[in-house]
Amino acid sequence: MTRRATKALTQPMYYVLLSLKQARHGYEIMQYIEELTDGRVQVGPGTLYSLLSRFEEDGYIEMISDKDNKKIYLITESGNDLLKNEIQRIRFLLEDARKVSGGDKNEF
Repeated sequence: MTRRATKALTQPMYYVLLSLKQARHGYEIMQYIEELTDGRVQVGPGTLYSLLSRFEEDGYIEMISDKDNKKIYLITESGNDLLKNEIQRIRFLLEDARKVSGGDKNEF
């Protein structure tokens, strides 16, 4: 696989996309991210709904239901591709850090 630079996702962007591997509504997304990261990452409602709107507009997620005033979203194939690219970018960062520090795979 070639190493090509991709635009990095912010931490909230990454976790919102990751959380939408399963269908969720806004509050569930916030709870899931906080639980997944043991509280290290918290995405507030302003950030979340701004990202949901942007991701939906860009075709990375889609609203699959709007019942009881709860919009439920799910990642699209395009969103999955974006997420896979970000995961690969992070792998490259770790590989480069290992080279510099002389560490092995278990160091980080």
